[in-house]
Amino acid sequence: MSKVKSLEELMKIKEQALQNIKMRESGKRGKIVVAMGTCGIAAGAKDTLKAIVEYLNEMKIDDIAVVQSGCMGLCEVEPTIEVALEGQEPIVYGNVTPENAKRIIQSHILEGKVVSDLVVKRGEV
Repeated sequence: MSKVKSLEELMKIKEQALQNIKMRESGKRGKIVVAMGTCGIAAGAKDTLKAIVEYLNEMKIDDIAVVQSGCMGLCEVEPTIEVALEGQEPIVYGNVTPENAKRIIQSHILEGKVVSDLVVKRGEV
């Protein structure tokens, strides 16, 4: 592990640790964060969010929280989502259409395989 170089960096680490604890306490093994900033909504994030919720319900997956956030700052690849599973580095996916959302849930959530062609970033946004 690298050295912490600033108070801001330390606070970010603390926030991530608290989120992981909260996720465990809620009985969820992970979460999907859907960016719902203006750019995301314009690119179709509402349809993506709806598809994620519907597919999780259809597959009877109830240990994944679905959360909305503001803009992730990745406007050129909206709609974007972040998949954060307990004990794994978060993956940010871009150009997540409803069809791509289903692929991500099937591959990443159910099979544990990252959908490489849609990855925009690994780690925290």
